Amino acid sequence: MKIHAYLIFDGCCAEAFRFYQQALGGELQLMSFADSPACGDVAPEHRERTMHACLDVGGELLMGSDCMPGDAHEGVKGCHISIQAEDMAQAERLYRALSAQGSVQMELQRTFWAEGFAMLTDRFGVAWMVNCVGDSPAL
Repeated sequence: MKIHAYLIFDGCCAEAFRFYQQALGGELQLMSFADSPACGDVAPEHRERTMHACLDVGGELLMGSDCMPGDAHEGVKGCHISIQAEDMAQAERLYRALSAQGSVQMELQRTFWAEGFAMLTDRFGVAWMVNCVGDSPAL
């Protein structure tokens, strides 16, 4: 079994996923409602919204879509996307990229469980944790 996060946006899914591809790397696939078989069921002014986005980063998937206007999804409170960085250089790069124009709840720093750990909310309102075990014992 695998579990993957699926993010819901209100019209900015494609922009967010291009940002995530720039920050995380990987291969991005985007499909708008206009590109889908469901095109005829969607009002013309909403067809450019993203029906499905998938960012494949080394076999790990981050997926998402836009909701329809009036169906805005506020997200799940208390949920973060957690990234396990391979080393501190990668953790620092991810932290800087994802926190750009966002807000930081905890700066990237050493903890009792990790060489580096940070908590932030990106400019699209998605909460992230960046963790690098490094030379510290993993939990």
